[in-house]
Amino acid sequence: MTVIPAPPPPSIFAVAASPGRPRPAPSYVAAPPPLCLFSGHRLLSPLRLAVSSRLHFSKPSSGANGSLEGSSSSSSSGSGGELHPALPPPPRSGQGARVFVTLPLDAVGTSGQMARKKAMRASFMALSAAGVEGIAVECWWGIVEREAPGVYDWGGYMDLVMLAQRCGLKVRAIMAFHQWGTGPGDPGWIPLPRWVLEEMDKEPNLAFADRFGRRNKEYISLGCDVFPVLRGRSPIQAYSDFMRSFRDTFRDFLRVVITEIQVGMGPAGELRYPSCPSEKLIRARAAAELGEFQCYDKYMLASLSACAQKVGMDEWGYGGPIGASNFPQNPEETAFFKSDGSWNTPYGQFFLEWYSGLLLLHGERLCMVADVIFLGTGVQISAKVAGIHWHYSTNSHPSELTAGYYNTLIRDGYLPIARMFSRYRMTLCCMCFDMRDSEESSNPRSSPEGFLRKLIYTARMCKLPLTGENSFARLDEASLDQVVKNSKLYYGGVYEASLSFNYVRMNRNLFDSHNWNRFTRFVKRMSDIQTFRARLDLRGTESFLSSTSFAEDVGRALVCH
Repeated sequence: MTVIPAPPPPSIFAVAASPGRPRPAPSYVAAPPPLCLFSGHRLLSPLRLAVSSRLHFSKPSSGANGSLEGSSSSSSSGSGGELHPALPPPPRSGQGARVFVTLPLDAVGTSGQMARKKAMRASFMALSAAGVEGIAVECWWGIVEREAPGVYDWGGYMDLVMLAQRCGLKVRAIMAFHQWGTGPGDPGWIPLPRWVLEEMDKEPNLAFADRFGRRNKEYISLGCDVFPVLRGRSPIQAYSDFMRSFRDTFRDFLRVVITEIQVGMGPAGELRYPSCPSEKLIRARAAAELGEFQCYDKYMLASLSACAQKVGMDEWGYGGPIGASNFPQNPEETAFFKSDGSWNTPYGQFFLEWYSGLLLLHGERLCMVADVIFLGTGVQISAKVAGIHWHYSTNSHPSELTAGYYNTLIRDGYLPIARMFSRYRMTLCCMCFDMRDSEESSNPRSSPEGFLRKLIYTARMCKLPLTGENSFARLDEASLDQVVKNSKLYYGGVYEASLSFNYVRMNRNLFDSHNWNRFTRFVKRMSDIQTFRARLDLRGTESFLSSTSFAEDVGRALVCH
């Protein structure tokens, strides 16, 4: 295993300002004041964020190449794992939306090694030949920093990046600070780092909690963002150190191969609360859960209580709203979420402003540190918003409220997020590009198309680059047509070059002959490519190969794994 020991902390870390980007003036604070966005019965504008650079960084850079010694190499590469300066991938022809493909969850296994190297190489060659721009891969916190705080193992991810370079693919690296799966028995189980879980066992309040005391360990509670609860570091410091280690390890690949960094900001990598477990959200078409407010750990309650005291309403600071049911049902049957419910009272406005405001503050902290860490590297920074569309056609939008999006019939909850991303010139990522309202017959109040239209128009209003994703791994013509249709909502003038699409995710079915033919046609439609032939350098010989032959190679490789 290749490990990277953390260097000692510096006495101070100076934060450089990005040219042309507004930045709050840094000032040293041990912890931010309680977030309070309400005074009496009048809503106030969000507080201006002032965050210390010392608050976010606990270690200096370790150097560009210091972590690459002993890196494992791909068995099929023939390169011996030696690092060479990266060369830009071959340019794609045509205009339109670039298509990326997200790798399987276990592309790098829990031991830190790249999985199924032969199949992965064949897959990359097929994707390149089909005109795919690149791959997206989760860099799991629970895998890279699994052994001990500040000890990073990037060996498997280095193999993936070098393989992508050789196959002419670009890389989107997703900083995944969340867990995945339901537990150790789940084949896709990827937990948080072992040492983090040990701290959660000692202090359960590091995990989110609902009003029934049920804990959710998908992501560390954002109520303790800035407290040194992780063996002397705050969660924000731990996330920052992880990203800085990535930057230093892959410095020679940034901009030319690794072109984008997506910063995970919550469960499933999305900027949201775990209003219900992520696996339930995936099945939300059947469940359509309202969700639960996640504000009952001691850190969240302390912030809520302080905010309530500041406005002279102490009784508002003891917990979440009464009358918000935890069962999947009609929101009209609940006191808080019904059309004329308490969500639209002074108390409801106070609570929802506080709840969504803490989420925005968490996002702002991560935007700020990512902006500083990757300053001057040439990579694009992005973040993801959840595609919560069930109950979208109601007045209160309950499922969005419990997830932290203060979006209702009378309030735009996504515009503050888009403006925040715009301040840091980030890309907005969202799902639902493949979904149609007509599919939601079991939940007539759901509207994935309505949700997506709102988010796309908000992105255009704030001039945000946009990355779309599919919600379900399917390759039928109707779903692919829907992706193209929704992509056109963003097209027009300056927006054309700023749209891309992640197909989630690569699996064996993708390379089935019928699916593969549909997928390659879809890539060409999105990219507006009339003809495409990939130029690859294989074993020192330049060859022009068809994507179909590669798909057959992938099929044979997958049979062996």
